[in-house]
Amino acid sequence: MTDTVLDVRNLAVEFQTDEQRIQAVDDISFQLKRGQTLGLVGESGSGKSVTSLAVMGLVPTPPGQVTGGEIWFRAAQDGAEAVDLRSQPEAQMRQYRGSQLAMIFQEPMSSLNPVYTCGFQLTEAIQLHQTVSQSEAEQQAIVRLQEVELLPSDETLEEQCLTVWKRQFGDRPPGVRELQQRVAERKREMLNRYPHELSGGQMQRMMIAMAISCNPTVLIADEPTTALDVTVQATILNLLRKLRDRHDMSIIFVSHDLGVIAEIADTVAVMYQGKLVESGPVEQVFTQPQHPYTKGLLACRPPLNRRPQSLLTVSDFMAVEREPGAGLQIEAKEPAIPEEVSTAALAQRLTELQQEAPLLSVRDLRVGFPERGMFGQTQRYFMAVSGVSFEVYPGETLGLVGESGCGKTTLARALLWLVKPMSGEVIFDHQSVATLSAEEFRTLRRQLQIVFQNPFSSLDPRMNVGAAVMEPLRIHRFGSGKQEWRDRAAYLLERVGLTADAMNRYPHEFSGGQRQRICIARALALNPKFIICDESVSALDVSVQAQVLNLLKELQDEFSLTYIFISHDLSVVKFMSDRIIVMNKGKIEEIGPAEQIYRQPQQPYTQQLIAAIPTGSPERIRELQTQRQHN
Repeated sequence: MTDTVLDVRNLAVEFQTDEQRIQAVDDISFQLKRGQTLGLVGESGSGKSVTSLAVMGLVPTPPGQVTGGEIWFRAAQDGAEAVDLRSQPEAQMRQYRGSQLAMIFQEPMSSLNPVYTCGFQLTEAIQLHQTVSQSEAEQQAIVRLQEVELLPSDETLEEQCLTVWKRQFGDRPPGVRELQQRVAERKREMLNRYPHELSGGQMQRMMIAMAISCNPTVLIADEPTTALDVTVQATILNLLRKLRDRHDMSIIFVSHDLGVIAEIADTVAVMYQGKLVESGPVEQVFTQPQHPYTKGLLACRPPLNRRPQSLLTVSDFMAVEREPGAGLQIEAKEPAIPEEVSTAALAQRLTELQQEAPLLSVRDLRVGFPERGMFGQTQRYFMAVSGVSFEVYPGETLGLVGESGCGKTTLARALLWLVKPMSGEVIFDHQSVATLSAEEFRTLRRQLQIVFQNPFSSLDPRMNVGAAVMEPLRIHRFGSGKQEWRDRAAYLLERVGLTADAMNRYPHEFSGGQRQRICIARALALNPKFIICDESVSALDVSVQAQVLNLLKELQDEFSLTYIFISHDLSVVKFMSDRIIVMNKGKIEEIGPAEQIYRQPQQPYTQQLIAAIPTGSPERIRELQTQRQHN
């Protein structure tokens, strides 16, 4: 790790809009050593992804333009001369991209073509940069799929095929050729899959396989784990570490989550508003942060070893002013440390909540989806929710945690009767939902609301924000008329941290965190008693996430709300919840007080979820560094 493979000097990137010129990247410099991982961290809009695109020569022109700086790159070959990528013609850059410089994008489903098989796309990437035949490309593709653990090794595949053979034919051993044929069929089966046939983690592995197909010198991973479960995220991070060490590859890992950066990076560069505000070895930045922005990012993550009344945000650590001609002026602030909530206080609150009658009771709920046979008949049902029972008390926050596919969202939809259960009972406010007439259920709808994960797809892009918040009031004829609706919409928008002026703007004019606030205001419009938050902060930056979590807690106290808070992130659920349900494969693995579930998990699955949480602690950083030195 003594030679530099990438040396970025005074890089500047601008974007021209109809109204103004935006400085997306402002005079930043950093170096990347061979075999090293550089963590590029910051919130959305800080310039992380634009910096990555500039290195790859992929800044869209127009409206973007690299206006200054140098990007010196030295290929892996011994004695290779460094070249300035900015001065290379596009034809030469295409030779570098994929073969020497590779990139993993944040959303694999939008990066993979849905009409082509994964095998076709992987072999295409290999043949684009190597002079090999189709069969040789397929062999290389299979090796890459095994390397990223989408396919087992040849030995494991043979063992699996032998096991299947014995179930079919007993003790009669297969011939060598027949066994090889079955192993080859298993390999072709993966190559012939389409992107929609893979899970989120599998698609991300496929993207990694395509990125490393030509043994690149530098791999840029742009938020590759943001939307993944903590367990899948931990697996992907471990995979990237192994690939880096095996191929002596350099990685630029882009993320807004410093906990994730601590799991994989050797050095860290922190970006804010297009500028590099702090950089250094990962342990130094995490234990002795110098810039107030870095301190704020580190403090935003819900702590696991304690329970604060609220979360700190970046604005608690610094005040920012933009002065004409002088750029950003950042003034450090001393944050007021939130009060701690004791274990005794949490237990007392839970006891008081459970003295009242449950607001929601769920009894043996089952939700299945039909699996069609060859001729279209329903052969069997896939049970997404299987025999789930629990209660929620007025004013309580019940956390619902588990990996993707465990049944969390299906359960939430079944509670709201958006998906009709096969059996079981849902009792809300002493009424059995299944026995209500259409008119009675319409009235009940006012009390039950949901905030979805993706705020942009939850809002009609053709409807301004005021109309979106007023729509529930209009549909349910709430109040006396339009003026009251407008007044209530303005009040709710101000209550969630926006202004009444936002009513005339459209969803695309807001950031992700602001759009989520709009969805919360819309959910509050009818004065509901009960709100389901379905992964409502999963895609947000850690600082924006902290703001939304604090807001949800404030609104709960003000409006006497009851929540079911759904997430795959146990640290977030622990901060929000009085009790936690852990789901796995449609069933409840464990249920109990939040602190007890975290500190004394009973089930191996819960222990696995907790172990996968990226803590970013100095002890964890030193442990990873020791492991790497040993390897």
